[in-house]
Amino acid sequence: MKLAMIGLGKMGANMAQRLLNDGHAVTGYDLSAAAIAALETHGATGARTLTEVAAKLDSPRVAWVMVPSGSPTEQTVFALADLFSAGDIIIDGGNSNYKDSMRRGALLAKKGIHFVDVGTSGGVWGLTEGYSMMVGGAKDAVEHLRPLFETLAPAATSGWGHVGPVGAGHFVKMVHNGIEYGLMQAYAEGFELMGQKTEFGLDLHQIAEIWRDGSVIRSWLLDLTAAALAENPTLDGIAAFVPDSGEGRWTVQESIELSVPLPVITLALQQRFRSRQDAPFGAKLLSAMRNQFGGHAIKKTG
Repeated sequence: MKLAMIGLGKMGANMAQRLLNDGHAVTGYDLSAAAIAALETHGATGARTLTEVAAKLDSPRVAWVMVPSGSPTEQTVFALADLFSAGDIIIDGGNSNYKDSMRRGALLAKKGIHFVDVGTSGGVWGLTEGYSMMVGGAKDAVEHLRPLFETLAPAATSGWGHVGPVGAGHFVKMVHNGIEYGLMQAYAEGFELMGQKTEFGLDLHQIAEIWRDGSVIRSWLLDLTAAALAENPTLDGIAAFVPDSGEGRWTVQESIELSVPLPVITLALQQRFRSRQDAPFGAKLLSAMRNQFGGHAIKKTG
């Protein structure tokens, strides 16, 4: 199949390379000329404008967008829509809010252009291991794209699926990332507790390796944890600062809208917020209140 990959950051470039390795014809476009040139060395056709992208594709055109969520995705999708025709397909494989995907799909449908939202997981390992893809969109459009999904997935019949109409793919990926927050927090807390039991002299990397086989808590995430501890057992030089991509927030917001309790995911998100505060005002106030009602000592700074 012939398609365009729009956005050649690490993940977009790796996806394009996996497709090229399987014989698909890929036209690559990015704001970085160097990124385009790099993909051309793997056999892709480069394009320097979106107009050139549209001209190089056969009907029905297929463009896979892998740019940051929000305004970059919005601008790219609708710039392509102005160049595409009825029957063409635009895929958003980034981490967009599912409500934005539903809105974009509805607007493109008025032009007869198919919009397919693909929640994509796999990160930097996707090139060699394959990607997990949660696909939303019209059945006919998704079926047309099947060769792409079968190539990008870990196996043709596993690791991907058509989960529902437009918006469903990004909704499922949102929940996926919320679950990821909870799993990561549980591992982090458990290993921290073991690290504080100093009289046992526990080797955290050894324990991670033990748990990787036969344990009910084994997972790929644990495999990556073991790799991180092998490289840096005491995590020297790593700040206790944890960003969030936004999908955890959306998951929690959705739980409020649907009145579905998500205590673990919500607390994991809150812990990330706390990690970014060097001296939380709330903790200072707690200390001050204890001093006010009980005369408890206050630990001074500096």
